[in-house]
Amino acid sequence: MARTLNDHLFGVGPKRILALDGGGVRGALTLSYLQRIETLLRERTGDPALLLCDYFDLIGGTSTGAIIAAGLACGFDVATLQQLYRNLATSVFDKPPYRLGVFVPKFGRQPLVDALNQHFRQLTLGSPELRTGLMVMTKRLDTGSPWPLHNNPKGRYYNERPKSAALANRDFLLWQIVRASTAAPHYFEPERLHVATDASGYVDGAFVDGGVSPFNNPSLQLLMLATLDGYGLKWPLGPDELLLVSVGTGVGDEALSPDKIMAMTAGEQALRSLAALMTDCDALVRTMMQWLGKLPDDPKGLRTPIDREIGDLADDHIGGQKWLSYVRYNAILEGPWLRNDAKVDIDDGDAASLRAMDDPTNVDMLAKVGTAAAAVQVLSDHFPARFDSAR
Repeated sequence: MARTLNDHLFGVGPKRILALDGGGVRGALTLSYLQRIETLLRERTGDPALLLCDYFDLIGGTSTGAIIAAGLACGFDVATLQQLYRNLATSVFDKPPYRLGVFVPKFGRQPLVDALNQHFRQLTLGSPELRTGLMVMTKRLDTGSPWPLHNNPKGRYYNERPKSAALANRDFLLWQIVRASTAAPHYFEPERLHVATDASGYVDGAFVDGGVSPFNNPSLQLLMLATLDGYGLKWPLGPDELLLVSVGTGVGDEALSPDKIMAMTAGEQALRSLAALMTDCDALVRTMMQWLGKLPDDPKGLRTPIDREIGDLADDHIGGQKWLSYVRYNAILEGPWLRNDAKVDIDDGDAASLRAMDDPTNVDMLAKVGTAAAAVQVLSDHFPARFDSAR
């Protein structure tokens, strides 16, 4: 019998979390990893209809990861989301020639709104159609604060309404908060949401892509949501109690020569610095997760070194122990890695071009790369039997 949302959030453990990075059209790569995970879990359980929302108790994502997370939480299978992505790529990233991303955003708002409306209709964050825990990571730009929006009924703001207002966080339209999470500055305009206040009504908030918060990789935020007292879930910690699976959208070396940096305009240097800050935040999240989490025992490159000084942190412990089981999947979008490790026939230039977040012509190759990388990296042993069902 399928587990209810209440079972997922408040039933006995162990608990399973799925974290999905942002990355534009590179979400096609994420979906190939998820296809492999879905297939392995169906084989393991003997249930050909098993969905990822049946297995994972909390699914969260940022930007493109938020689209996927919301779809999974609604009960979509991976094949449905893969088709959705192909449609999204061609419609959303269609740039009119007058849009340069300087005075107006590079892409229009309406194609994404129409696509999200088609799939999520008038579902709200509190809709019973959400079959498991969901977190959508966004950023409120007018206050500069990260906002993890989630469907935990015990969350402080889930039900809270001002006396004169009729809406709470559970009443946010799902398509609208997902659209907010994808509103990357320069690419899309912010999403305006009416936010309940503690006083007498609403204020408007301007929300943008959660990728401009520290949580484009939402793993650490999901861990905090699941375990910190203030969020209300308070799941127990321990390698046998909590499994967190994190899926990226591909990475690659973007280093430039010092001469090229020195020759940039001040504006170009500022943009380069902001992009580097996102990379730094990702490294910090991965450092914390590998410090806290017990990594899988296999030779498939999942024990990724943070840097040459501290290594992969597999032997580092906080308080003398590891606090969860953790696995991170990602592909390196560089020619040598793709050819040697993923066995994809691709030259260095084409590999580098896959790092673009807004090129819809890359979707098929990204899916192919994801399938090849997942075949090497994702193993059944990463989903131990102790996590198969609630105890």
